[in-house]
Amino acid sequence: MKIHLIGAGEVGRHMAFRLSGDGHDIVLIEKDESRARELEDQLDAKVMVGDGCSPHFLAESGVGECELFLALTSCNNANLVSSSMAKQLGARKTICRLHPGLQREAWMFDFKKEFHVDYLFSSERLSAIELAKFICNPASVVVEEIARGKIELQQLEVDPKSQNVGKTLLDLQAPNRVRIAAITRDGQSFVPNAESLIQVNDRLTIFGDPRKLRSLTSQLQPDRVEPSEQNVVIFGGGEYGYSLAQMLESWNTRTRILERDRARAQVLAESLEKTKVINVDATSILELREEQVGEADFFVAASGNDEDNVMTCLQAHNLGAKHCLTLIHRADYADAISANGEHLGIMAAVSPREATRIDLMRFVTSDRFHLFKQLDEGEIIEMAIPENAFVVGKRVQEISWPASAVLVALINGDRAIVPGAEDVLEAGQNLYAMVAPESRKQLIKLITKKA
Repeated sequence: MKIHLIGAGEVGRHMAFRLSGDGHDIVLIEKDESRARELEDQLDAKVMVGDGCSPHFLAESGVGECELFLALTSCNNANLVSSSMAKQLGARKTICRLHPGLQREAWMFDFKKEFHVDYLFSSERLSAIELAKFICNPASVVVEEIARGKIELQQLEVDPKSQNVGKTLLDLQAPNRVRIAAITRDGQSFVPNAESLIQVNDRLTIFGDPRKLRSLTSQLQPDRVEPSEQNVVIFGGGEYGYSLAQMLESWNTRTRILERDRARAQVLAESLEKTKVINVDATSILELREEQVGEADFFVAASGNDEDNVMTCLQAHNLGAKHCLTLIHRADYADAISANGEHLGIMAAVSPREATRIDLMRFVTSDRFHLFKQLDEGEIIEMAIPENAFVVGKRVQEISWPASAVLVALINGDRAIVPGAEDVLEAGQNLYAMVAPESRKQLIKLITKKA
């Protein structure tokens, strides 16, 4: 796939390395000459020194022939202007990174429409979504989000106390647009139907709107602690911590932010309605004790300093905090900490770079499908429905889906749903399906079959 990237900062560099490593045709544009020359020696890509906001330079870079344009600088203006010009010059799809503060104002001004941008995102908000999924679903075996949290995947085990043990899925009466995609029993997984029985210790793989999933999980795990009962402490009131606190306010958690900068703490206190903001240096063990961090259900380190984040998590864990989450800007460090989290007392480490990469990979469609998640129960794959595909215009129930394949999400722009039988497939939609490896080829053939 022909991809143009503007900006070689943390996010841009990470995306460039991953995309070039996957064999895509990459053009990376960077204003800083020394940074560009350094990357030129490391990347299997064309690196150009220049201004991505110059229409002449963009045209020279061949932007009119690119299939995907990614504006990933840290400057809102540069990203919006370059994305708009790239679209006008012929780029097929434009993706623009925004500061979360500006993204929060999108309800007042339609940036996508006015700047001709196909997709807007902020790395801070994507990271907050990753952190929030652990807090809102502590009893789940696995939690993943699709379409920036509009649809969620959870895996959970059926509690012996559940009144639904022995019932069929039809009797369960799950909320509308919630899909039980797989049941794992005694190490064996299968795609259930309406007559499948729920048994004790079954592991269910479910998809749906996060709030609707709460209703189902409370039936299956009656002793589950609801998010409204969670005591959350956030270290760091920057954009990561602020975005997370905003998200948690809608879940009615008891949230506190520990922020050392007095002026920033004042801004947060005026902006957040249900979150308590405390002006304190949380890198001090004495201050953590004073704020009774040991009583927290979740301690989240979300400052801009990786070392401070890890150390405060270790301190919070030693004080007795039940679960610790941390933000780590270096993706390789985040993987290492997550892999050893049990020994460190850290439940998970989230990398903003990797959260961004995962979100944007659904636009990288040179392959016929993208592997979104590998589970013991099967693969979750993503595909774009081609313009002339056989399935276009057909209702979900009219299509003979392969065995061991379940449609779990349809995304069209900012709209995301768990599809029902009457939903009609459209060209350009992103389709997510959970499929057994042996059925993947058949599913791909069905979606890409020409009318």
